[in-house]
Amino acid sequence: MMERTDRHQRVFLRAITQHTLLYTEMLHARAVIHGDRDRLLAYDPVEHPLSLQLGGSDPEILAEAARIAEGYGFDEINLNVGCPSDRVQQGEFGAWLMAHPDRVARCVEAMRGAVAVPITVKHRIGIDEIDRYEDMIHFVDTVAGAGADRFTVHARKAWLQGLSPKENRTVPPLRYPEVWRLKEERPGLEVEINGGIVTMDQAAEHLGHVDAVMIGRAAIDNPWIFAAADQRFFDAGNAIPDREQVVLRLLPYLEAQLAAGERFVHLTRHMAPLFAGQPGAGRWRRLIGENARLGPADSIARLVAGLAGMRA
Repeated sequence: MMERTDRHQRVFLRAITQHTLLYTEMLHARAVIHGDRDRLLAYDPVEHPLSLQLGGSDPEILAEAARIAEGYGFDEINLNVGCPSDRVQQGEFGAWLMAHPDRVARCVEAMRGAVAVPITVKHRIGIDEIDRYEDMIHFVDTVAGAGADRFTVHARKAWLQGLSPKENRTVPPLRYPEVWRLKEERPGLEVEINGGIVTMDQAAEHLGHVDAVMIGRAAIDNPWIFAAADQRFFDAGNAIPDREQVVLRLLPYLEAQLAAGERFVHLTRHMAPLFAGQPGAGRWRRLIGENARLGPADSIARLVAGLAGMRA
């Protein structure tokens, strides 16, 4: 998610869940080719498994960006065909591409031919008036023929005209059964569902119908929902951490990043919801905010002292 799933947020989530696949913010393929790659593609090794999400609609440019990303060690490349913002529409990528399945197929084919890592596609259930189940399965069949390894389906259509990106996350109704039907009718495809899923119980229900579940906004608003994910879905022998353990795991990373000149607010803003729903949650949020004004040494000391106060 733009301006949300940055590298510091991903390291924070990795302190909660060791096995869940993490996604970067969407980067335009041209930025990967022509921009500051070492900054744009920076990540900590602890973040693996890690998917780089790309935007774009030119097969050659996407293929070159995928080659570069594979060289940086990303575990998969995900093509965004779901973002409904005005900017991506004007650039002819994101959800705009759902009206052009043949073009998406050419992009996937070019990327698939350029790298060995999986090429996956994130898309909507439909856009504007192209929103019948038959339209979606035509899109999927066309792109699957080009070699896509997984389809992550946001179970809402998007209105490219008339709704803001925020409204497109909530106003169009969720249509989960159509994503389940896609998996039922195309059992050989890997299908992942996204949209409105906020608990691991809901995720487990969907896993009775599809192969995987993507959780987006809930990972930002209440990251602790992932605390039991490893034990429940990946390895029953995994211990569930507590919140104090998560903060302590992060201290070496915070110290190293502060020493490298990173600002405390950028490192810890994602940690503010760690105690969401718990006694003292407001106190923790204030501590994160107040520490943004302190020097590096004071920030770490205050954070540790505040953590002790949360368990007192």
